This record gives sequence, structure tokens and C-alpha cells, in this order.
Amino acid sequence: MAATTHTVTNQPPPLVGYDVYTADRALAEAVERHLPPGLREEAREELSALGTAAGSAQAQSWGILANENPPRPRTHDRYGNRIDEVEFHPAWHRLLGHAVTAGLTAAWSTPGGHVRRAAGFLVWTQAEAGHGCPLSMTHAAVPALRAEPELAAFWEPKLTARVYEGEELRPAAEKGGVLFGMGMTEKQGGSDVRANTTEAKPLTAAGEYVLTGHKWFCSAPMSDGFLVLAQAPGGLTCFLVPRVLEDGTRNVFRIQRLKDKLGNRSNASSEVEFDGTWARRVGEEGRGVRTIIEMVAATRLDCVLGSAALMRQAVAQAVHHTAYRSAFGGLLIDKPLMRNVLADLALESEAATVLGMRLASAYDAVAAGGPEAASEQALLRLAVPAAKYWVTKRCTPTVAEALECLGGNGYVEESGMPRLLRESPLNSIWEGSGNVQALDVLRALGREPAALNAFLNEVGAARGADHRLDAAIKDLLAELADLDGMEARARRLVERMALVLQGSLLVRYAPPEVADAFCGSRLGGDWGTAFGTLPHTLDLGAVVERARAVV
Repeated sequence: MAATTHTVTNQPPPLVGYDVYTADRALAEAVERHLPPGLREEAREELSALGTAAGSAQAQSWGILANENPPRPRTHDRYGNRIDEVEFHPAWHRLLGHAVTAGLTAAWSTPGGHVRRAAGFLVWTQAEAGHGCPLSMTHAAVPALRAEPELAAFWEPKLTARVYEGEELRPAAEKGGVLFGMGMTEKQGGSDVRANTTEAKPLTAAGEYVLTGHKWFCSAPMSDGFLVLAQAPGGLTCFLVPRVLEDGTRNVFRIQRLKDKLGNRSNASSEVEFDGTWARRVGEEGRGVRTIIEMVAATRLDCVLGSAALMRQAVAQAVHHTAYRSAFGGLLIDKPLMRNVLADLALESEAATVLGMRLASAYDAVAAGGPEAASEQALLRLAVPAAKYWVTKRCTPTVAEALECLGGNGYVEESGMPRLLRESPLNSIWEGSGNVQALDVLRALGREPAALNAFLNEVGAARGADHRLDAAIKDLLAELADLDGMEARARRLVERMALVLQGSLLVRYAPPEVADAFCGSRLGGDWGTAFGTLPHTLDLGAVVERARAVV
């Protein structure tokens, strides 16, 4: 008979065996809202199946194994031949393969594809975030490649195929599905990609070049192709670098090392050297940034979605834990102060989700090419960097506070919360850190009046519904009209823009208790400097219950 000290009590069961999609009411409602009626049932079934897989013990095990067994570089074979490969744990391939076959790289070829894919990305990466990198790069390569119709005709069907062929290095022509990576930054430049020194020398009039240089960050080095920037005779230019050439020989792609990162341990981020590396030009010489920016914009939206996924999973874990854990004579979830913290976290998570999904719907509108395409494209130009700035900035404090809801258990690796916390700063840094996003917003405001008009029309759709939102819009207009010291206060301005946009969306689409709490705290100023400082008069219980993932 076991000793009484070995009897386990008052420990919550693991949050496992549930449908991640249907448990997320804000996400499921957004999908229904942004898809035409004829697509809703099919999308609901697909996303529920993906959500059930994401919430399974198997997928959670894959996530643990992929991070406990990070990728390893294999620069040479046993005989000393240069091979430049990266070895991944089988769990990585399970995660990535399931994502590809579920259509998380197929948005461009699927009706309502961007909304469906965004929801799927938000659901599936809650199981493990690192493999979201090659998914994002592969998805985002499509619009950039369309600058060269011949290249797009060959690569796009493979990029959007629901076929995962592993990461065996073979000519792309022999594969039914491919993955893409990207390499922009270099040692001396960082975000200032125009300072890049990688050199591109023309080989033929057909757009063939050879590259010589070194990329400081190259994502997903076992991909089939890469979009990179290099200095051609006509200036900074975008190029496609295949990993394997048509004749089956390997392109020169020397993996110098893999980055030893704070988080994102399952994913390989590399330094690579080009030395006579064959490449095809994408777009015109000297217009590399303009060409690759289409890819960057799509990956920036994925940063928003990835942060929303991390926040949602952290909040779900916190609410689940407190719903089972008792202290001081009752369940934690019923304690007024804990309920305030959970409700505050839930607001942050829902606001991130509705904003990310609204932007995904704009991509679908642009792809459809209807009467709203121009205004939706203009909205994306301003709202994507603003959302990327704010949502990714809010991710780390949200996850950290959610971790604290589990107490000491949350600080232990077995809870999964430390992995979420290590992952949380990443999306704020990748694809342009906070200052880059803020300056990009200023650039759009100065050069593209249609972008501001589209933004104001979007937030103005909720005017009159909440006096705090109305006041915030009025204050924002005053800030936009004041050009004095604009760059130095860019972060403040972009923060207000993102909050007003989130408030407008929640007022229109969220339950009254959610919109009321968000506007009162984030826009009305009735909020402290830490989570758990919402006005006590709000219906916090309803906000928390909405965020609960019921197993």
C-alpha cells in the first residue's frame, strides 16, 4: 500500500485530448465571419480535424521531442565530402508533414485560403511553434515569385501542394511538393539590407547569375529553394537559389553553423556561404527590396498569427490550471483577483486573434480581385506593420503572466510554459524588429494616402458604438496631424493605431463584456501597468469562461 505522502491531489489534469479550434471561440467566430457561407462547413470540418490533432497527446509529444532534440548540422560525410545537410528528429518531420498535408502552405490555391490557412496556422502551431518557420516561408514565397511568371509557373504548384516529401535533397522537378526559405540579412547590415555585400554576377541573358557572399541568418536551410538578396550590377536584386540543380548536383550552399537560439530550438536558423552559387533573378535588377517585400509582408502577418497562437495556448493553459487547482478554500478560477488576471489575459489573446484574422480576410479580398481589393490592399500596407509591432510586443508579457498563474509548476519544463516563454520574443524580432515596423508605418503614412484612408474607414466602422473608442479615434487623428518629432514618437503612435484597430474589431464582433472590458482598459485608461488591474465592476467571469478550453 502506497504511503499517503505519495498520493497526488489538487493537481490539474493535463490539457490534452481536446479540439484546439472549436475550444477557441474567438477564432471559430472569426472564421465564420470572414468566409462566405458556401465555404464555412468545409472549413469547419477541416479546422476541427486539425484542432483535434493539435490537442492530441501525440502532437504534444512531437512538440516536446522536436525541442529536446534540436537539429544538428552535417557539413561533411564520413569520407570528408562536403554535404551541408541538417539532421532533424523524426518528430520535426511529423509536425511539418502534418501541417503541409493540412494545407498550411496552400492558401494561394484554395478558395478563402488565407482565412482558412491563417486559422490553421494559429491552431497547429500551438502544438509546436518552431516548424512554423518553413511553413511561413513556403507560403510567403508565392507572391514574390510571381514577379517572374516563368518561375512562378514551375514553383507555385509545388509550393502550394499538400505533399510533404521530407527534406531529402533532390531536384525540385522530381518532387510533388517543396519548401522554401529566405536569406536577407548579413553580418554588417541586419535590417539595413541595402548594406548587403553579397555579389551577383550575370551568367546569361536569361537571368542566370552566380552569387558570392555570406548570409548571417538563413531560415530553414534544408528547403528546396531560397529567396535571397544580392548586389547585381544594377543594384540590390532578388534571386532564387535552388538547393539542388536540375542535373541533380548540389548547388554551392555551405552551412557554416546553426544559430544557438534562446528559443525556437526545433528550427534550424543558419549562417550560409555562397561561393559561385547558381541563382535565377526574380524581378528587375535594382528592385530587390520591392520584389521580396511581398514575401516579407506575408511572413509579418504570420508573426502576428504565431504570437496570437502562443498567447492563446498560454491563456488556455492558465485558465485550465486554475479551473482545477484549489487554494484558500476554493478553486483559483473563482477567486476575484485571479479572475481579474485571467480576464485581462483573455482580452489580450482575443484582440490578437481577431486582428490577425481580419488581416487574413483582407488577403483573400485582394486575391479575389473584386471591388474591395484596392482598399483592402491599402489597409494591409498600414495595418500589417502596425499589428506586427503591437501583437508581437504583447506576446511576452502575456505568456509570462500566464505562466505565473501556474505558480511554481509553470516554471518547470514539464508544464510546457517555459517553452512558450522562450518562444514569445521571437516574432517581435523576426521580419523586422519593433523600430523597423514603426518606421514602416511612418513610411506608409507619408507616401500612401490611400493606406491611411483605408485604416480610418476600418476603425470608423465602429464609430458611435463605444464612447471610449470614439475618444481614442479622435485622439489618434490629432496625433496623426502633429508632424513634430514624428519619428521619435513612432512607437507611441503605432501602439495607438493598433489598439484602436483592435478596439474597433472587438466592438463590432466580440460579446459586449469583451468589448466593454477592452475599451475600458486599453482605450479608456481604467487599467494599471500590470495584468489583473481591470475595473472590478466588469463581467470578468464571462470573459474568462469564453477563453476556457473545455476538454
